[in-house]
Amino acid sequence: MKKQFALGIYPTMITPYNKDNTVDVGALRALTDWYWEQGCGGIFATCQSSEIHFMNLDERVLLTSVVKEEAEMLAKKDPSRAPMTVVASGHISESFKAQVEELTAVGAAGADALILISNRLDTSITDDSRWCNELDFLISRLDPDLALGIYECPRPYKRLLSEQMLRHCTSTGRFAFIKDTCCDADLIARRIQWIADEPVPEGGIRPLLFNANAQTLLRTLRDGAAGYCGVMANFHPDLYVRMYRTFREKPEEAEILHGFLTTAAFLEALAYPCIAKYHLNKIGITMNTFARSCNPVNMTRYHTDCVDSMDAVAEYFRNTPSLKG
Repeated sequence: MKKQFALGIYPTMITPYNKDNTVDVGALRALTDWYWEQGCGGIFATCQSSEIHFMNLDERVLLTSVVKEEAEMLAKKDPSRAPMTVVASGHISESFKAQVEELTAVGAAGADALILISNRLDTSITDDSRWCNELDFLISRLDPDLALGIYECPRPYKRLLSEQMLRHCTSTGRFAFIKDTCCDADLIARRIQWIADEPVPEGGIRPLLFNANAQTLLRTLRDGAAGYCGVMANFHPDLYVRMYRTFREKPEEAEILHGFLTTAAFLEALAYPCIAKYHLNKIGITMNTFARSCNPVNMTRYHTDCVDSMDAVAEYFRNTPSLKG
């Protein structure tokens, strides 16, 4: 639990499939390698982008174990860099018994933090106190040495963390990672302060908050967010890394780059994750464009033209050493 968690950019891992609809492990490894080459600090494996709601438990465990194994191998080859932090969820079931089973299995697959989904607690949406009580009951059944996280997953509905819920998570000393999907920069600033103010037990860990929303990212980085964990890191993670590394030293460059990232992120509303797979094929990471959550026929010429235009502008920024003036 004392492990150092990387700051910066965490792509939300997509799942490549073979023609027979099984997980394409070779493409999964290649994608992990690409995240590493682009300078990402970590990966959120086994998340909504991975289509966990369309995967059985064995597949969720496989995804986690392959990504973690590949990340460790990459770090051994290049000891000058810290390993990418791998966090993973797969927490989708309704019943408490099934949740314990799936979280135990994913946790045993080796992720650095096991991510709980906020809408899986107090599913009747009674009140925040009941949510906190159910959280305590759930984590008491998990390996006490596992670092944990919370993800405000939009599926099947988004359960945002209240001040009480977030402070309670922090007070346990078990939570290392928060994936924030509120898309509200003012609220994120308050959340960062709540996390900082809440006492943590001796030997415990304090959560890092990662913003999933590109449009509010730069402001929240300035307010203390730990980085970006979102969909668009499947398209141009290197530009997110560049902005993260320069937002303090080169604020003018960060502003211009953030303007592009903000605009490009509206492509999330298209046929994702198929459009991400289309883009990755363009840059040499071969995989089927098939997805379980999105029929590829929904990816029209309009969608691919939008991706092509976004890629062209992204390449312009890559070839522009300084964006000032």
